[in-house]
Amino acid sequence: MRILYGVQATGNGHISRARAMEKQFRQAGVNVDFLFSGRPAEQFFDMQQFGQYQLRRGLTFVTEAGSVNYWQSAKQANLGELWRDIRTLDVRNYDLILTDFEPISAWAAKRQGKTCIAIGHQYAFLHKIPMENANLLSRNVFRHFAPASYSLGLHWHHFDQPILPPIIDLPSSQVEPIAKHVLVYLPFEDQQQIIRLLTPLKDFSFSIFGPGLSSQQLGHIQTQPPSLQAFKTALLQSEAVLSNAGFELISEALQLQKHIMVKPLQGQMEQQSNALALTQLKLASRANQLSTKVIADWLHGPRLANTIHYPNVAAAICEWLLQDQPDQTSRLVNSLW
Repeated sequence: MRILYGVQATGNGHISRARAMEKQFRQAGVNVDFLFSGRPAEQFFDMQQFGQYQLRRGLTFVTEAGSVNYWQSAKQANLGELWRDIRTLDVRNYDLILTDFEPISAWAAKRQGKTCIAIGHQYAFLHKIPMENANLLSRNVFRHFAPASYSLGLHWHHFDQPILPPIIDLPSSQVEPIAKHVLVYLPFEDQQQIIRLLTPLKDFSFSIFGPGLSSQQLGHIQTQPPSLQAFKTALLQSEAVLSNAGFELISEALQLQKHIMVKPLQGQMEQQSNALALTQLKLASRANQLSTKVIADWLHGPRLANTIHYPNVAAAICEWLLQDQPDQTSRLVNSLW
């Protein structure tokens, strides 16, 4: 079997899922070519496991100070280039196209009549799950941005819908958490402002990862640029996680039973809905605005009960795909909850 796997690279969560899937495909001897779109080439890091992957510009959202800037997003979109990439991507020699909300591979498959299977959190929004600020536009984006013949939505709970648990990409080694150590990942916020908010909280130590940061120690605060291994190590070592409300990091933090608070990206329906789901499930705290007091109250407050342990969803999907029965999703769904 030969597969083309398109991955939306705007956030690292899509890439993290692809890492977990790549390991399973490699173990099964499946030939997979990867295509990434949604960020400049110089912003990718630690991509060796994907081999000779393809890059395209694709589409992405521009964020400023914790909010989506729709004007700048529209201004920077190059729809002509997107259409050319869709028309020129030849998928005829592939047995199957996979897409994790990546539009070029999905639309190329649709134009050329190839079976496309979508795997990702965004496809859970095609079902009745907790949503905040959903409207006709957001629903159409989820439905048409990267369409597929069949879709496998992922979420932290099934909500009595045909969706799967998260795909988790964590090291197999066990690391003992460091007392009062906090991982901070707020890439859409002003990083210097985050440092200022954390500076008075000297009872805790913080590892902050974010764009534009360098590796340096500022007393009880360590800053680092985006990095795969250093980030995974900091996650394992942390007792608590403070982040935006992206799906994949929170999934990993839940699997590790961390103390979690999310600050959803304002104007981004997906993150706001994620924050809503987490509070409804009583799995994390939410803050729409951050301050030193808000963070301190959360750190000193009670931990929410969490006994979650997700199965190996990537392995189950790989096995299901190799059975070549993409229309038989109910058995896969039922086996994983």
